[in-house]
Amino acid sequence: MARVNELRLIARVAQMYHVEGQRQGDIAKHLRISQATVSRMLKKAQAEEIVRTTVVSPSGTYADLEAGLRQQFGLSEAIVVECTEDRDGAIMARIGEAAAHFVEATLQTDEIIGVSSWSETISQMVQNIHPMKSGKAKYVVQMLGGMGNPTVQMHANQLVTRLAKLTGAEPHVLSAPGVAQSREAKLVLLGDTFVRETMDLFSRITLAIVGIGAVEPSGMLARSGNVFSPRELADLTASGAVGDMSLRFFDAKGAYVTNPLDDRVIGTTLEELSAVDRVMALAGGKAKTEAIRGALKTGIIDLLITDKFTAERLIRTNPTAPPAT
Repeated sequence: MARVNELRLIARVAQMYHVEGQRQGDIAKHLRISQATVSRMLKKAQAEEIVRTTVVSPSGTYADLEAGLRQQFGLSEAIVVECTEDRDGAIMARIGEAAAHFVEATLQTDEIIGVSSWSETISQMVQNIHPMKSGKAKYVVQMLGGMGNPTVQMHANQLVTRLAKLTGAEPHVLSAPGVAQSREAKLVLLGDTFVRETMDLFSRITLAIVGIGAVEPSGMLARSGNVFSPRELADLTASGAVGDMSLRFFDAKGAYVTNPLDDRVIGTTLEELSAVDRVMALAGGKAKTEAIRGALKTGIIDLLITDKFTAERLIRTNPTAPPAT
């Protein structure tokens, strides 16, 4: 009976604190016990499961899908956004809004942000970020060459410089094409002081924000001219590639697809990305689902922001292989 009596008093203290909203000092005074005893009883109420914490997910959020993504792919975090239709434009807009909020809420002082400027979803994110009154970031570094079609190139450069301005950072654009005409042309471009200066920052990036592409390039990337030929893309598909991050390709099991085309890409490698402390991927849409699944299996991505339709497709099938190492 002694234990029942003890638990009864603990339950009464828990009721007064959690249900009636009384302060610990008032409870101690009312029951003629010390405040330290009240504190110990409240802790014991949780240990004995007299008090149980229930988190009710707000409407428009998808805690179960997020938990499924974290568990299935070993992610640190997953954010699944509400979207009324499974359409690329709508999906990119919603993902961009959620990514902007997450960056604003979690950006650390002196963060060095790496970003690919050829992602329409990342562009949506930048459009939704509010100016930070006390600048937090140190640098915003372009992770994939930004030169190409002049009209699209201007948009890409503005993305990098605007993100830097919003976060109080210094921009470092990569003044070279994403894809050089040849290995020799790439080596010449790497001799440029400003190109080398930006690429030397890749190893210092603390937050990388990346898009995930299917083998078939996105509209923005295609318009930029930073793409491989149809023949080269067909060869990539034949070698098992399902998608890319910054024009570095991987297969359905998350293994890197190394190929001669790597020698022409001016930008970060998957190995460099894997060394970054936080890698945040923004991607969604039916056409990209298999690419996203492959990217998640690389083990590079820490946080995925996607839409509910894509999340449902991703967790519908159990993983068939562990992340690549």
